[in-house]
Amino acid sequence: MKLLLLGATGLVGSRTLKLALSSSAFSEVIAPTRKPLAPSNKLVNPLGSRLEELAPVLGSYKPHAVICALGTTQAKAGSKEAFHHVDYELPIAFGKAAHAAGVETFAIVTAIGASTESSFFYARTKGEVERDVREIGFRSLTICRPSLIGGERGEVRRAEGAALALARLLAPILPKKFHVNPADVIAAALLDAAIVAKPGCRWIYAEEMN
Repeated sequence: MKLLLLGATGLVGSRTLKLALSSSAFSEVIAPTRKPLAPSNKLVNPLGSRLEELAPVLGSYKPHAVICALGTTQAKAGSKEAFHHVDYELPIAFGKAAHAAGVETFAIVTAIGASTESSFFYARTKGEVERDVREIGFRSLTICRPSLIGGERGEVRRAEGAALALARLLAPILPKKFHVNPADVIAAALLDAAIVAKPGCRWIYAEEMN
């Protein structure tokens, strides 16, 4: 099957890309990015300075499933508007384009605590993207809600690093839903969701990805 992967340069996305390229389940992985990825014989890497410009041409690649691992932080994005663009506008734009192109299977990473009723902008944005991607109409939709994500990043996030260290220290007494979720485990859950393509909408919660 052909897989469209969004967010291939991020922590979860890069692990998903590596696993997908090594899996016999996928004949081709289409991963649009702003900067070129390392070449691979199964990788198709459309480039664009603005990812949303690539959404309308998705149909020409004929993917069977989409995995969306797009995500940033407000600090990295620089503003609430920029964060909202990456974590809400891009997933919804690609989701609509993929559905219009006939894709029936979609999996997305949001976050623990995602809720449209949240007083926190981050969690509220995640809740809104969950709500609106459900309305697109995919036959199979999987929403992964990890807690803190563990793995080596290509960037320094001091606040997140401190939170990860604290979560690991307190792991013996913390509920499982607050344990660190390894990026590789999240990636494997996303790929399994794409392959199995269970009908309907289902959530995979943090405690299932330890």
